[in-house]
Amino acid sequence: MTVPSRLRTALLILCAILCTASTPAQPSPAPTSYRVPAEKLPTYVGAYRFDDSPYYPLSISLIDGKLFAESQRMPRQELAPSAPDTFVPASGSHPFILKFTLSADGKISGLTRIAPDKSTHPAQKVDSEPQTFIKPEFARQEVMIPVRDGIKLHAIILVPKDATAALPILMQRTPYGVDESTSDSVNSRFPELVHDHYIFVFEDIRGRYESEGTFVMSRAMVDHTNPKLVDESTDTYDTVAWLVKNIPNNNGRVGVFGISYPGFLAQAAGIDPHPAVKAISPQAPMIDVWMGDDFFHNGAFRQTYGHDYTLGMESSKENAFGKLDEDAYDFFLKAGSFAAAAKQTGVDKLPTGIGFLKNPAYDDFWRSRGVEWHLDKVAVPTLLVGGFWDQEDMYGPQEAYALLEPHDSNRENFLVLGPWNHGQWGGSSNHLGDIYFGEATTDDYRVRYEAPFFNRYLHDQGSFTLRDTATFETGSNKWKQYSHWPPPEAKSENLYLFPDGALGFADPARAMLPPMTGAQVAAMTGNTNKNYTEYVSDPANPIPYRHRPIQATYAEGSHWYTWMVEDQRTLLAGRHDFASWSSKVLEHDVTIAGDVIADLFASTSGTDADWVVKLIDEYPATPATTTSPLGDQPTADTTPSYQLIINAEIFRGRYRTSFDHPSAIPANQIEEYKWSLHAADHTFIKGHKIVVQVQSTWFPLYDRNPQTFVPNIMVAAPSDFHPATQRIYANSHLILPVLP
Repeated sequence: MTVPSRLRTALLILCAILCTASTPAQPSPAPTSYRVPAEKLPTYVGAYRFDDSPYYPLSISLIDGKLFAESQRMPRQELAPSAPDTFVPASGSHPFILKFTLSADGKISGLTRIAPDKSTHPAQKVDSEPQTFIKPEFARQEVMIPVRDGIKLHAIILVPKDATAALPILMQRTPYGVDESTSDSVNSRFPELVHDHYIFVFEDIRGRYESEGTFVMSRAMVDHTNPKLVDESTDTYDTVAWLVKNIPNNNGRVGVFGISYPGFLAQAAGIDPHPAVKAISPQAPMIDVWMGDDFFHNGAFRQTYGHDYTLGMESSKENAFGKLDEDAYDFFLKAGSFAAAAKQTGVDKLPTGIGFLKNPAYDDFWRSRGVEWHLDKVAVPTLLVGGFWDQEDMYGPQEAYALLEPHDSNRENFLVLGPWNHGQWGGSSNHLGDIYFGEATTDDYRVRYEAPFFNRYLHDQGSFTLRDTATFETGSNKWKQYSHWPPPEAKSENLYLFPDGALGFADPARAMLPPMTGAQVAAMTGNTNKNYTEYVSDPANPIPYRHRPIQATYAEGSHWYTWMVEDQRTLLAGRHDFASWSSKVLEHDVTIAGDVIADLFASTSGTDADWVVKLIDEYPATPATTTSPLGDQPTADTTPSYQLIINAEIFRGRYRTSFDHPSAIPANQIEEYKWSLHAADHTFIKGHKIVVQVQSTWFPLYDRNPQTFVPNIMVAAPSDFHPATQRIYANSHLILPVLP
């Protein structure tokens, strides 16, 4: 497998020590004939703590004249020298390079780990003695589990060898393959859970890897009163029934968890569940892939992701994620339409690719795959988990929580939201891209919430104290707990987009801010008397959603994982096809907690349009002698201001009245567009600015809107694409959930 599975990407396995999960495994530099003098080997021995992953030190030990590296999340590996003070794994199984550093007195003071993507991760030597790790050993069994229609599903069972009492089962079902499930892998992936003692089960879902049957992407739920029909819920039910009957010394309790597609499968486990299922944790679950998760957002098609993921999942029974030989921006722009691009790569012949082309609107094809229509009770205790900067499934956990909450009479519907990208909480990190949070929030989540949740409901032990919702408030960088989400104490305030480029918490009819200078207004609107802000959107020159070049989603070196925290200031530098509004420098902190709503009153000279709204925190420039808000390493006399997306979302104008029956927009007529930008828990710090940006392209993540209404954008012809003048009127605003 040349590209890591989406599961490994989501969990960030071994991210503290091994290669970053965003890049495929590559061979380490081959050890050379260089030899380290035997008397020098003991100087490398000790514990090293990484700056960006402080929870899991790397231990270097000397055994029988050989150096070994190990951490809680990495199995012990022999090291071989490749140059003076430079080592690589002797086996090459886990690629990385360790370069040791010397202090002024010539002693080894630290090291730098170099990952396959060339990223560097410095660590300081904190102890001259190596650290020891307790890692349970598991007995491994491979089974084929029959389900109700005669199909057999492949699973790996791992039972702790030191078990002295009946144990609960923790299960993860996945389309990404389970063959690599071993003692080493569970100790690496789940360091907190293994110490609470579980039997682990990992199962290939129907039609994937070694399981029988036919794989269907986001398989629709069926009528469970009909015993002949199957879906992921019935497959889970039958699997659980077999496990509790056939695994010796289990205590009759099962928990189901997973991230992303496995999160969707965990959610399915809670729909008409087997009585033995006592807890589920759907993490970044796909709840509705048309409305707001992987493939569409409010009708706008996520072109590159839909293309790459479909190719990776449906062109083979195993993962087959590919790469492009050119910038994805150029590839999709030259193709013209998604249909033309899909024809070049064969995606148009795959089941989901055909679904994209034939079903662009929210019809029964997509609605039947929506899990939300089945979330009418909290059947088992549920811990939903999501990231504020999840580039794949931000919508799912928030929507599932909201739908289950009215039915939560037993107070067993829980939500945790943190400062993470997709599945980052499975690894160990104190930052996302250039944004630092002061602590390893990933490890905090697992120690505070995930491990205690399962301990409580599967062992009747521990101290799970979450009342309802926990979020990490970025900006101020602290964990918060709320009795409900969104917090009832948050008050809705309208943040108006004034035609002079200013933002204000006031009714524009009563408190219009003074106009900007003529030059400033000319750059934005061209006329101080206009009651709108105007820009021209040209689909022939769309705004990139991240800095170029844009690699295939899961290609080597892809920046897919951190694009949501890229600096919007540099991304949009020199462009004029968007509108921007800015507050004055804040004189006090402003904290928002809850859903952010965009309410635009806009017109277009075309007959269709996309509207992208970004809520941004603009950091001030800081002197290099002080600590930068983006980290600890300023590189110039001042660290320049940084525009960080707090949340952002797109809306396709043709769906303003109906998601299943699109209609043309009347040209040059003001229409209202109102939609959620999803949740935020963020403090805009005193001295920062609040910025709002609106644009009409976000390419190639989202396909280009022709800006001329056509029945199916997927097959739009080159002649359908036209520039359009977009106007945002003064009563447009964001509704912010402001905490007192």
